[in-house]
Amino acid sequence: MTEIYLDNSATTEPYRNVTELIIKLQTETYGNPSSMHKKGLEAERIIGEARRQIAYFFNDRESEIVFTSGGTEANNLAIKGAAYRNRRRGCHLITSSIEHPSVLNCFRFLEQEGFSVSYLPVDRQGFINPDELKNLIGQNTILVSVMHVNNEIGSIQPLERIGQLIKKTNPEILFHVDAVQSFARIPLKLKEWGADMISCSAHKIHGPRGAGCLWIKEGTLLQPLMHGGGQEKEIRPGTENTIAIAGFGLAARTVRDKLLQRTESLKNLKLAFYNELQKSGILFRVNGPKPEKSAPHIINLSFPGLKAELLLHSLEEEGIYISAGSACHSRRPDPSHILKAIGLEKERLESAVRFSFSLLNSEDEVLLAATKTSKVVRELSSIANN
Repeated sequence: MTEIYLDNSATTEPYRNVTELIIKLQTETYGNPSSMHKKGLEAERIIGEARRQIAYFFNDRESEIVFTSGGTEANNLAIKGAAYRNRRRGCHLITSSIEHPSVLNCFRFLEQEGFSVSYLPVDRQGFINPDELKNLIGQNTILVSVMHVNNEIGSIQPLERIGQLIKKTNPEILFHVDAVQSFARIPLKLKEWGADMISCSAHKIHGPRGAGCLWIKEGTLLQPLMHGGGQEKEIRPGTENTIAIAGFGLAARTVRDKLLQRTESLKNLKLAFYNELQKSGILFRVNGPKPEKSAPHIINLSFPGLKAELLLHSLEEEGIYISAGSACHSRRPDPSHILKAIGLEKERLESAVRFSFSLLNSEDEVLLAATKTSKVVRELSSIANN
């Protein structure tokens, strides 16, 4: 049976050259990057090269890249680090209601620490209203955190307008962007956004698990969450994961060429899948933005009358792998907080699944996936109606 992996928002298959590099380094470059001998210096060189490769996406400002264990740690470091470091200036924080759990749970924790948090609502397309943000900003606001691309419905927030609004209102307010779903998929516009911190992850771009980074604009001060040997400019101490970082760097270098062309190719795959589903005549609804207006790799669909988990496992039997929501929530019975935030009624909530694509998918694959999805939906609907 042909396997078709369409859960690329959860994680991606590592590129072959990344896997080969990791295997090679496991046996040849195992030195501690802080050691002064040859093996240590070689590990340090490898980390430096990876930093340069990733800094390409941040206008080559490699000194502003801090490596972490992934997107979750990067988000925690940005949000908690900024809140604690700037607490004397104020204790008000702002985020949106559809952030990733690694962001929302940081803010919920900080509420227990005495901070005040405002959660911006979104419309049915998953977009915040910048005017509502403006109304929430006060004299004691110290941090705003808004994701670039939503991991479940693919809405792309208007970060240029949001960032300009924040800095015009009060340039001392820090602006954090969770770009885990957009890094190396669509361009990051640092200057236009006015962002102070941006979180990224390796395993979303065909790199290994266990590596991520936080871009920290020069002059932005954070409180470290850990204390140790002073690595990563003392912001994120601990012996660096040289092998995972090297894989992260190589994955970034692999995807950076012709980024706009790659983005368009991803979008074409998604639209090919969507159009083929439409041709089939089955009943489904798009959750969030229209496919042509959302992130190039994500589409969230509801199939009224069917349960998401049943559809997911039925497609798995056909060799198609998708998600019933964020991977961080996929094994929980409670509905997605994102789909609830955009106001989906119960039937659409219960039947919502996410298809997410990568350039390792071919057009033939996505068309076959659409055909099989149509077949499975018809079969399940027939059973449900009898």
